[in-house]
Formats: sequence, C-alpha cells, structure tokens
Amino acid sequence: MEGKPMLLRALAATGVATSLFGSPAFAGTPSPPLPQDRIVIDSVTASGTGCPAGTAAVAVSPDGTAFTVTYSNYLAAIGPGTSPTGAQKDCQLSLRVHAPGGYTYAVVSAGYSGFASLAPGASATQRAGYHFQGDPRTTTSNHHFKGPFNNDWRTTDTVPVAALVFAPCGEERSLDINTELRVDQGTSSPSATSFMEMDSTDGKINTVYRLALRRCQ
Repeated sequence: MEGKPMLLRALAATGVATSLFGSPAFAGTPSPPLPQDRIVIDSVTASGTGCPAGTAAVAVSPDGTAFTVTYSNYLAAIGPGTSPTGAQKDCQLSLRVHAPGGYTYAVVSAGYSGFASLAPGASATQRAGYHFQGDPRTTTSNHHFKGPFNNDWRTTDTVPVAALVFAPCGEERSLDINTELRVDQGTSSPSATSFMEMDSTDGKINTVYRLALRRCQ
C-alpha cells in the first residue's frame, strides 16, 4: 500500500499560511505582502552517514520561499550482507540563509519521499528536526512505517504558526536540519532484508522545505 502523506495541520491562523505545493496565503487580519527580494542561501554544508561528501545538493525555488535538497546516497538497511551500522543513517544540513532587509524566516513545512521495502514484522522511522544555531528550541517530527511494505513513501511536516521558531532579527544564524532514517528488524526473519531510502527512480530524491517570512519588529 502506498505511503500516505502525514499532514499534521494546515496553517491558517495569524496571517501566515503555507502548503507544501501551494503559494503563501493569508487569513484573518491582512498582513503585509511578502517582500519581492528573494531569500538567499549562500553557503551549505552537509555531513552524516546518509549524505557523504558530494551526495547532497541544494537549490532555491524561483519564488525564493523554498529550497530543495537532493540526495543520491541516503539508505538505511538491515539483513544479510548489510553493514552492522547500516540500519540507521542521518544527515545534518547547515545552511546560512539571508532574508530580505527587515524580515526574518522560519521553516513552515517540509516534504520527504522515497522508497521502502519492509519485510513482515519489520519497521522503519523517518525523523526530522529543525533549529537555528545557538537556539535550544527544536521542531521535530517522526513518521513510522510497518512491514509488510514495498512501495514509494511520502511524508509532510507542517508546523503550526504558534510553534514556529524564527531566526533572530538582525542576526545571521545557521539553519540546521537534521534528518534520520532507521530500520528495525522487529519480528521479521533474520534472513529477510529490509530497507528505507530517500531516493527516486533516477537515483535522487527531492526534499522540499518551505519557508515563512515575517517583518522584524
């Protein structure tokens, strides 16, 4: 059965609402329009067992309010012939993001997709956490899958407006995005192989993160 998006809740409260594939919308008290200048991501570093050097790339969307991370070697697996440490893979992206003058930003929603093959009794977890350098607050999400499963999967994280963690106004902080894939053998046969990957049919997966802007006070 195909994995279904796991939408936590739509944003529509305090004048900022964003969906993964739609354009920003506004509700309630009218808010100032988003600035025309684009968000600029001028440096990106990736580290982790799921994104070895040269296997992750970032591109900014045409409207400047989203960016896409492309992975080519992000897979967790258990079973015969797999590495003892291969059941868990992770990747930390550290992005330096410049918002237009007078504005700051936060991650509003993120979409992930890939492919998983889980034997009966096995399970897998896709996890993500978002925070700014030096800020102890972290927005996290966990999505669980149970075997038998052999299909594409897709998850969506949508953060309620009240829970958004914005970058400090007037300061440059790295935006850290920590993702993880984990596969557990559970009650499946030791001879069975199970895996979960962030990877499409052409060997790459697009992970789209949508950002929200607000005017600094």
